[in-house]
Amino acid sequence: MLRGLIPGCLALATLGFAQPPERKPTIVFDNVIARTGIRFAMRNSVSPNKHQVETMISGVALLDYNNDGLLDIYFVNGAALPSLEKETPDYYNRLYRNNGDGTFTDVTDKAGLRGAGFGMGVAVGDYDNDGWEDLYLAGVNRNQLFHNNGDGTFTDVTAKAGVAGIHPRLGKTWSISAGWFDYDNDGLLDLLVVNYVNWSIASEPPCKVGESRTYCSPNVYTGQPNILYHNNGDGTFTDVSAKSGLDRQVGKGMAVAFADYDNDGYTDIFISNDTFRNFLLHNNHDGTFSETGLASGVAYNDNGKNIAGMGVDFRDVDNDGRPDIWVAGMIGDTFPLFWNRGRDFLDVTSTSGVAKASIGYTAWGLGIFDFDNDGWKDLFCTRASILDNSEEVDHRPAKQPNLVLRNLGAAGNGPPRFEDVSTQAGPDFQTAAAHRGVAFGDLNNDGRIDAVVVVQNAAPEVFLNQSPAGTHWLTLKLAGVKSNRDGLGARVKVTPESGSPQWNHCTTSTGLSSASDKRVHFGLGAARRVAKLEIWWPSGAYQVLQDVPADQILTVRENP
Repeated sequence: MLRGLIPGCLALATLGFAQPPERKPTIVFDNVIARTGIRFAMRNSVSPNKHQVETMISGVALLDYNNDGLLDIYFVNGAALPSLEKETPDYYNRLYRNNGDGTFTDVTDKAGLRGAGFGMGVAVGDYDNDGWEDLYLAGVNRNQLFHNNGDGTFTDVTAKAGVAGIHPRLGKTWSISAGWFDYDNDGLLDLLVVNYVNWSIASEPPCKVGESRTYCSPNVYTGQPNILYHNNGDGTFTDVSAKSGLDRQVGKGMAVAFADYDNDGYTDIFISNDTFRNFLLHNNHDGTFSETGLASGVAYNDNGKNIAGMGVDFRDVDNDGRPDIWVAGMIGDTFPLFWNRGRDFLDVTSTSGVAKASIGYTAWGLGIFDFDNDGWKDLFCTRASILDNSEEVDHRPAKQPNLVLRNLGAAGNGPPRFEDVSTQAGPDFQTAAAHRGVAFGDLNNDGRIDAVVVVQNAAPEVFLNQSPAGTHWLTLKLAGVKSNRDGLGARVKVTPESGSPQWNHCTTSTGLSSASDKRVHFGLGAARRVAKLEIWWPSGAYQVLQDVPADQILTVRENP
């Protein structure tokens, strides 16, 4: 007899009755990269020297740059080392136009978007309200603002705009992420640049584990302040970091996400920091911000420790109208999930099931989206170790498969619960790789949220969402009039004809160094119509639509 099994259990197992029935998958992804025509590999110039910048990159953006209704893809790339310059085409950033038939065409040269320097991140927003999406690139030695000319080309306007990422004392900062938002509700998008640490390839210390060279801990370096640029409305920006109080919060910034966490009508900021406490910056309505991370319960995890904070998303996961926060971290950090209780946040990583699924891994990019359209937002993150492909951390390989957690809904007034459905998410989803940034959006306009994942020194993953049909959805493309043209910061509530109300908001800043589709998506479950659609615009305007049919992409123009 097998030890630990009683005879009856052994008999049932032998007959096959002890095995639970196979569950039907709820969230399924198919990596279609081989069929897309995309020929891109992110190059980080990995070397035995283990330069700090090698492991940190890079991001990706989903945007409709030519306004044809289809999401295009922009990949950020590295550069040669030690020059930190794009010495060959292998290091160019790449823009791929969506052809609408599942394929993409490289239009980088025509668009003028090769980029310069060692890239890190990308932010998407229409900063001049002309109806065309612009791009801001964050990097180690170059930051660039590209204005969309509306004819398929972009112009580098960095110098004119005054947004090169130059700190008055430190010079060019190491920028990893950036994001667009309208912090003063004047109808113009402002720019936040997230900076990491004081680093130079010339003075980089040779960090080692035993006799082997390795990437240095962030603790070896001092942090850098972030930069807030105010949009002047004439194509130029003013550095208001000191005036706003942001320059007093010096961390080791990795990612930024925006939401109005206290529903006072003004957008707040969350910044994840690497081995330093997180920042939650409350908007004081007067052009200044107060750091409330510690008082709000999001500065540290539930053990009172800071984590190696990486990607972040800031969305309502339990449909109570209050945006919650999810942060990626390193192995052992458990990817904290902070549940917004109105007065403060509670770390529910363990009770929600997120800790069990994440404690043994390292994650980079992430997002909170409803992938199965059941009305509850799910969790997706990209996983890989910090070390290069030949090394291991705690006996786990450096290359790792991604993670998707299905939202099971909230129990009463408590936080939501999640289950790990990664192994059911399709054969392609089991592929282990050196994953980094991820952007989310509906690439084929079928109502299901897809994901594009950057892989270091290899082809990206274009995950087309093939989750089972039968549920309904609604996607909103907001067009601000008095508010900013993109509608960034607008809060949206939908009340389906059946089921519970849901909340979401308009933002492009998700994950790490990446930008997602600005369109606002809702899964509606069995509901075929939305009985009531409510929008709170940044301008203060309140707009209501009644009896909206499901399964459509609906453009809503602000009625100020």
